[in-house]
Amino acid sequence: MKVIRKISQILLLLITTIVFVFALLSGSEGYGGEFMGIVKNSPNALPWLLLFGLNYLVWKKELYGGIILVIFGLFITWLFNFRGPNFWWTTFALTSLITLLGVIFIYLGKKGSKN
Repeated sequence: MKVIRKISQILLLLITTIVFVFALLSGSEGYGGEFMGIVKNSPNALPWLLLFGLNYLVWKKELYGGIILVIFGLFITWLFNFRGPNFWWTTFALTSLITLLGVIFIYLGKKGSKN
């Protein structure tokens, strides 16, 4: 269980970091790029700070954090894949992976509370 826990924690932190950096940088060229473009585009990345908060919650309270992570994952899966005309398999896989990690943390939280 310790190996699954560590792999899940690291994978969630890695996904969170990649998505946050992508959101921070992906629109900055529209503002001229460089540092000021990143600063002007930073509101685009603010919602992803919530995922960092979920990382912290999952590390401290796996069961509750896992439940909230599943809800968050299902919401962003719907938002990014089924709400508009675009559907990309990579986005679907990434958002579904967040949901799956939430399920793993729920399992680990339940398993930990029984011991």
